[in-house]
Amino acid sequence: MSKARELRAAMSLSEVLLWRELRQQGEIKFRRQHPIGLYVLDFYCASAKVCVEIDGIAHEMGDRPRRDVARDEWLGERGIEVLRIPASDVLNSPNEVAGALVRYCRR
Repeated sequence: MSKARELRAAMSLSEVLLWRELRQQGEIKFRRQHPIGLYVLDFYCASAKVCVEIDGIAHEMGDRPRRDVARDEWLGERGIEVLRIPASDVLNSPNEVAGALVRYCRR
């Protein structure tokens, strides 16, 4: 099984909630657990070249912040903008986060 497929099957609660809302919005297409290069993006809007990463507490630990910066730079060099959203924001208001993402990608 591919890494992206494994991650799709094991999405966090915040990712599941956001995915449900993004699918209901419908006007902008997002892909979940989208592989690109060595990375798998939480969500990707190809038409806007926007990557959405849902950051939980693990992103603040160990070498993760440094790895996230390197990943964001690598994606930026390929013209992909990275938006990092705290998982707590998604858990508190998945509909508002999804709406904001759709508006952002529609711009």
